[in-house]
Amino acid sequence: MKRDLQRLVFTAIAACLTVVESPQALANNPVVKEIRIEGLRHLQPDRFLPSLPLKPGDTLSDDIASKCLNAMYNTGLIADATVDINGDVAVFHVVEKPTIAQLEFSGLHEFDKDKLSLVFKDVGIAPGTLLDKAQLNKAVQRLRDLYLGRGFHAVKVEPTVTPLDRDRVSVLVTLNEGPVAKIRHIGFFGNEHFKDRTLLNEIALRPSEWSSWYTKNDVFAKHTLAVDLERIRHFYLDRGYVDFSIDSVQTSMTPDGTSVDLTLTIHEGMPYTVGEVQLAGDLLARETDIRSLIRLHPGETYSASKLTASVEAISDLLGRYGYGFADVRPVPRLNRERQTLDITLAINPGARLYVRRVNIKGNLRTRDEVIRREMLQLESSWYDKDRVDRSRDRIRRLGLFSSVEVNTVPVGGTPDQIDIDVTVAEQKTGAVRLSAGSSSSDKFFVSAGVSEANLLGSGNAFNFQLDTSAANRTFSVSLYEPYITPEGISGSTDAYYRKSQFKSKAKNKDVDITSYGGHVKFGFPVLEDDKVFLGTGIEKETYKATGAPRIYKEYIGRVGEAPVNVPVTLEWLHDRRDNALIPGDGYLVQANAEYGAPLGASCYYRTDLLGQYYYSVAKGLVLSANIRLGYGQGLGDTPLPIGKRYSAGGIGSVRGYKAGSLGPKDSDTGDSIGGTMIVVGNLEMSFPIPGSGWDRTLRVFSFVDAGNVWGEDGIVGSSDLRYSCGAGLEWMSPIGPLKLSLAMPLVQHEGDDYEKFQFQIGTSF
Repeated sequence: MKRDLQRLVFTAIAACLTVVESPQALANNPVVKEIRIEGLRHLQPDRFLPSLPLKPGDTLSDDIASKCLNAMYNTGLIADATVDINGDVAVFHVVEKPTIAQLEFSGLHEFDKDKLSLVFKDVGIAPGTLLDKAQLNKAVQRLRDLYLGRGFHAVKVEPTVTPLDRDRVSVLVTLNEGPVAKIRHIGFFGNEHFKDRTLLNEIALRPSEWSSWYTKNDVFAKHTLAVDLERIRHFYLDRGYVDFSIDSVQTSMTPDGTSVDLTLTIHEGMPYTVGEVQLAGDLLARETDIRSLIRLHPGETYSASKLTASVEAISDLLGRYGYGFADVRPVPRLNRERQTLDITLAINPGARLYVRRVNIKGNLRTRDEVIRREMLQLESSWYDKDRVDRSRDRIRRLGLFSSVEVNTVPVGGTPDQIDIDVTVAEQKTGAVRLSAGSSSSDKFFVSAGVSEANLLGSGNAFNFQLDTSAANRTFSVSLYEPYITPEGISGSTDAYYRKSQFKSKAKNKDVDITSYGGHVKFGFPVLEDDKVFLGTGIEKETYKATGAPRIYKEYIGRVGEAPVNVPVTLEWLHDRRDNALIPGDGYLVQANAEYGAPLGASCYYRTDLLGQYYYSVAKGLVLSANIRLGYGQGLGDTPLPIGKRYSAGGIGSVRGYKAGSLGPKDSDTGDSIGGTMIVVGNLEMSFPIPGSGWDRTLRVFSFVDAGNVWGEDGIVGSSDLRYSCGAGLEWMSPIGPLKLSLAMPLVQHEGDDYEKFQFQIGTSF
């Protein structure tokens, strides 16, 4: 802006001097009968003439001449212009700006060419555009700022413009990046109540240490320093130091630009306690509700965070009653003698709002109705912030979008109306999997799968899987429709065929299991976040055993080699997670009951309880907990079906132990045979990979697992829990959630099967 102002001033001076060059012509303010523009090579005079404040028949004065020159410069098309009078003809002599033929960079190491080209393009410097030297200087300054942000304080940027034929130029930007400025020392002066180490723990910048090669927190950058200064200020204000101030920030850089010493001089003052907390303004007859939201209480140490949280809570409360633009303004009153701070919360709810329209944006493939049916905030009704927030979470839980933003937009001319803009960013919801190979047991096998969570943009989910492996042949197809009625009743159907081979540890003792069947399930919404599912199906299993664990033989002896079961299921789901695929906040509770109807070969029951909890500790840092409880038994003289027995171990259970290896084992073969009761608990801390820009789709995590499976009396098995800990990587890949883990079993017993490295696609824990 400053450079543009200087250019205009110089242009005006030059124009005046040009006019003065013809004192006799302009002294009498001649009347212009014709206007000519000379020097144009690519442009036409009509590009300039309409913008000139001079027309044939007008009088040309010094002031009009200056305005004409300014108007021509403002087009951005010319590099130089002068004016003179030839009789009654005003002649403008112009020099067109050259066209940039190429833009090149030299000396790049820290950034790639494409990124820097975008920096220059943003200010209008790119091949095919006209060269504006002021804009070129602006781009150079932005480039310097970009390097300063990375700690290159000795960077030198030199643009070179080389003329080419046909009024073209070549722009070469030569860089000498220089060294990165790293912090050698950070010192504090004036801190009497808190030690230097305490304050250092509150900021991101650090003096160079052994881990700096990875964290990069020793690189001096002004924007990082500005954020750190706010963190220190917030630290003191949260502890009652209202008079705190940062008096000076001194930076001392070595001549070679490699090291920086920071010295912060601060004034702490004394901590204040809270005096009176009063309410003022229009309380809408809800003083009791509003007071219950105030987190600051008389006599306690003042905290800026608690005050901010109180203001936000009151604003949210008013927003639930339609006052979306409520103003809650804290008015502090200091009593320096008593070191107290009285606070008055001035409340102005403003006009009560109602929603004119809900606008859906960003959905290129997904139908509007898929998003609108999740909106609890209706059009032409009072605005309710709580309903809007819950609507946003419901849309996120669909798992169809990488981001969901909901904003309120005032309607011009009507202060009591707003529009709600729901902006989504669609993500890939389909996957195709195809693989082929051979092994010692299979000469050749093919595995294929197709899944689509947003079939034709309808929000319906479809899945198909085919596996020709002799050890695990599978064919399955399923369809889930979340809204088979406008009221939100959902329906799902699936059909499958599986043939698997159970490999016993004992030589030449295998079990072949062939199963096929289908299920149908309906979901009924009972509350906003609660749904009840009712389903049934038919399942048939065929066993061929050349030798098997005792429990397999007993089951086959009771129900035969080809039993048919008819399960009836009842499920309750309460989901308050903010996102179905990558939760960062909220919880989920799921309870299942399955009953084997007497129409089948086995009469049994199974009850399962699943609980998940997610808490965002800080930006990108998520603590999650999972617990799974299950119990099942056969009824009458029929045992629990083999396929309904519980197993544990591996990803999704207790990592570090082989999948399905925990729990009871056959006394003869040593094979894991599953059990009738399961307990599994997981605790994880996950965060995005450093440098990924807080990308939640690629994260690393650490974990602690515990769990085991128990069986019937007389079955050999340990009754105590197994524990493990470790770390891993999770990636929302195009073919589904991929999890890799490296685990260490903490409890080891004879007969346990360990597997430190494990991976799986399509699991939550």
